[in-house]
Amino acid sequence: FAPRFLNGAIAGTVAVTCTYPLDLVKTRMQEQRSHAQRMYRNIVDCFIKVARNEGFRGLYKGYAVNVILINPEKAVKLAVNDELRHIFKGDRKAIPVTAEMAAGAGAGFCQVIITCPMEFLKIHMQMAGKSQPQAGVVGGKSAGALTEPKRPSALQFALGELRNKGIRGIYRGLGATWMRDIPFSLIYFPAFAHINKMGADETGKAPWQHSILAGCLAGAIATVSVNPCDVTDKLSFITTAAFFKGCTPRIIVIAPLFGIANTVYLLGVAERLLGREYVPPV
Repeated sequence: FAPRFLNGAIAGTVAVTCTYPLDLVKTRMQEQRSHAQRMYRNIVDCFIKVARNEGFRGLYKGYAVNVILINPEKAVKLAVNDELRHIFKGDRKAIPVTAEMAAGAGAGFCQVIITCPMEFLKIHMQMAGKSQPQAGVVGGKSAGALTEPKRPSALQFALGELRNKGIRGIYRGLGATWMRDIPFSLIYFPAFAHINKMGADETGKAPWQHSILAGCLAGAIATVSVNPCDVTDKLSFITTAAFFKGCTPRIIVIAPLFGIANTVYLLGVAERLLGREYVPPV
């Protein structure tokens, strides 16, 4: 299990590093909906303004906290799914689809224990330093000038929540996160496995390019499928369109994130580092 866990951590780090600016821009776009005056017209405009006003480092605001927490999250998610697939397969030639789904659901359940506080802190850090539009003239600045609010660090923020609200403070929305992530993993992992097999050669290995595309496609399918679970508890008036509100931004982030993560996981870097024999996923 140790090599699988380490592979998951390595995969998570690489995937987050590649996709974090997309995730930050998505969070900024979603957060501005609560303000009457919008700062960003679209995703491209948001990306440009963040880079211009906050520099390249602004696109990675909160990255360190996210990587520290994404390592155990992705490690648990990928390793538990892989481990359960091997257990459920047993001596059979192929693992049944129902067992694949059970393995994915089990991975999603375990992963949420880390995901919930991780997302709570990640969003706080992504919003830290966000420029706020100020009406009128303040200190010689014209209307629409940008100010940089000071926010506590992630550690200070987490300790404050623990002190004021206890462990429940950083586990707000645990039930809703389970409702989203368990079905996601239940759909994603079997979908990825079957799509990836379509490009496999006689040895059973698929080219890395195919694995990335398989992960992106499976991630998009799972995201669309579980999006209603992510919005049901946030909307008082539900329509068919409302069920898929915010689906596109989530696909833009999640599809490449899981495509890259699963591809890196399949490389078996940990086995080489530890001098272990590589055992491919079933």
